[in-house]
Amino acid sequence: MEGAVTRYRILALVVGTLLVLLTIGMVLKYGPTDMPELAGITAPIHGFLYMVYLAAAYDLWRRTGWPLSKMVLIVLGGIVPLMTFFVERRIVQDARALGGANAEASA
Repeated sequence: MEGAVTRYRILALVVGTLLVLLTIGMVLKYGPTDMPELAGITAPIHGFLYMVYLAAAYDLWRRTGWPLSKMVLIVLGGIVPLMTFFVERRIVQDARALGGANAEASA
């Protein structure tokens, strides 16, 4: 399960960073500066990686057996700016705690 946690963590940090850049790019695009370049570059990359992030999040959710509400929190983490970083930290802590409990139970 540690591989699923690592994949999720890397993708969450990358998607979260791209979402912050995309938010800045949208402000630059629709604000008084009229600079659409940053949004034009980051939007498709964020969109593609968000789909990969969802697949990694689903894999982690399926392996842990968490309730659907936790999956909803993970999904929202990728579309609300800055929320990704807080959700990622909590999910990784919970997954590692669950993995440690499972390892102790099987030993």
